[in-house]
Amino acid sequence: MHNRIFFTLSLAVLLISCKGTNTDSIQLSEVNSERFTVDESIKGDKEIEEFIAPFKEHLNATLDSVIAFNPKLLSKNDGDLNTAIGNLMADIVMVQANPVIKKRSGKDIDMVLLNKGGIRAELPAGGVTARSAYNLMPFENEIVVAELNGKQIKQMLKYLEKAKSAHPVSGIKILADRDYKTIKATIQGKEIDENKTFLVATSDYLLNGGDNMMFFKDPVNIYGADYKIRNALIDYFTKVDTIKAEIDDRYIRE
Repeated sequence: MHNRIFFTLSLAVLLISCKGTNTDSIQLSEVNSERFTVDESIKGDKEIEEFIAPFKEHLNATLDSVIAFNPKLLSKNDGDLNTAIGNLMADIVMVQANPVIKKRSGKDIDMVLLNKGGIRAELPAGGVTARSAYNLMPFENEIVVAELNGKQIKQMLKYLEKAKSAHPVSGIKILADRDYKTIKATIQGKEIDENKTFLVATSDYLLNGGDNMMFFKDPVNIYGADYKIRNALIDYFTKVDTIKAEIDDRYIRE
């Protein structure tokens, strides 16, 4: 259906037989439907187009205003277990959400875990705009923080072993063998103690079982940030001049 949208408009023609005002006697006697094709062949309403034109112009100007500079193309397919764009997004969540969570919980975020599939576009070299953030994260996903115990963190590592994918992380450092089995993992530079808890920032989509991340199922606590990931990206882009994003050693194989 290239560039075509079909609408089925159901027209219910109610042929009713009424007996006084008793609604119990009303019965549907016939239903007709017809399919309409909505595509470029349909001409716009000139009056409506003229009415929305200034709003459209203002919106496009806002979305396309350059707010930062990106020196090189960033793609989610440019690395094995971590990518420059994934690292950038996870680090942004850490930086932007931590003050909010610190104020609400009295604790710092220990690490961030997002999903590779949530990165919906490349970030081209050149000017970065609010539209860039919408392209990267078109969903309305919000940042949430799950307090997980050490055993749940170990379940997360098992999940990553099976995923064998560059899920964006921040605050954690993982060394895996050639078969993706975790050899060593530290959070904020410390060994993972099963008797301790850790604040893991993620998206509400993943917290609710998205991508089958079941280790989020029974967190010790949940802290909401009331902060969309996309807005965190825009706020970060607004306050930096030049984006710095690199593939590093936060999640690697031997």
